[in-house]
Amino acid sequence: MTISAPTILPTIYADTSFFVSLYLPDRHTAEVERRLRSRPSLWMTPLHVAECTHAIEQHVFREAITRREADRALQRFHEYRAQNLWREASVPDQAFELCAQLAHRHAARLGVRTLDTLHVASALELKTEHFWTFDARQAKLAVAAGLKTG
Repeated sequence: MTISAPTILPTIYADTSFFVSLYLPDRHTAEVERRLRSRPSLWMTPLHVAECTHAIEQHVFREAITRREADRALQRFHEYRAQNLWREASVPDQAFELCAQLAHRHAARLGVRTLDTLHVASALELKTEHFWTFDARQAKLAVAAGLKTG
């Protein structure tokens, strides 16, 4: 898929699995490509970079892909970053505190994990209205926190 630079606001925060489905085809890839056709403005933080790298390497560990396939996926990931296809930002300073607050309010009920909650907190701190994820629990947290999903 060819992707061009974003042109549409407001920005959207997608969790890491959204990005991984772009670089490693899976059952969500068609949906990712459909959403990207509108050239949305998506946030990318160091958390995404670390998680994408880990996710791709985990595919190698599980022998789902070869080392060569992983290297190609990582190369595409870094090429897209270099082309400024994503809005890069640091993890917001207050995201960790908000992550803890969201955990206190919602984790026992929803069963969300720390990184899921940190992504939602980052989205809120980056002042986005939309949150894209394929994780049902994370989507419920995003909605509970006031974000739109889908």
